[in-house]
Amino acid sequence: MDDIVKQALAKWPNVPDCYGWLGLDARGRWYMRDDRTQAAGPFPQAKGSLLQHEKLIDFIHRNYEADEAGQWFFQNGPQRVYVELEATPLVWRLAIDGSVTSHTGKPTTVEQCLLDAQGRVYLATPLGLGLVHTLDVGLAADAVEQGRWTPVEVQAEELPARYGFVPSPAARHATAA
Repeated sequence: MDDIVKQALAKWPNVPDCYGWLGLDARGRWYMRDDRTQAAGPFPQAKGSLLQHEKLIDFIHRNYEADEAGQWFFQNGPQRVYVELEATPLVWRLAIDGSVTSHTGKPTTVEQCLLDAQGRVYLATPLGLGLVHTLDVGLAADAVEQGRWTPVEVQAEELPARYGFVPSPAARHATAA
């Protein structure tokens, strides 16, 4: 977490959390969701505006993590901005050399390879569960063919409970309120 964020948290410890305003799609792209977008439906049916500002995206990446309940958020200064997930909290990019990196730029190692009924490939890692980016599925297939990974079949709808993440903190917050 950035030092400036830690300082803001110390200075303003009681800023209310924000729900529904930020979404992460299955390709690791961030979307801002204003009131009108949120009123149009849940993420990803109503995605919002694609973030393209590199420095803002880098700031989100450096300050993106999960709380104790498995809700992923971006710590924006003193405010937690909870993230709506299209698929998983992380999206993996694979390299020809076999390395795996999260959409936030963090390298990791693979503990387990998972495959759902729609053919989507997930990787369980020390950083958490993530979906393999669609552009890298061929590299995942190479890893399977080379015997580095053995896919285990899963039901996609079981992944949040099994791996402890909340796809929609906004929906959870609304039912708790």
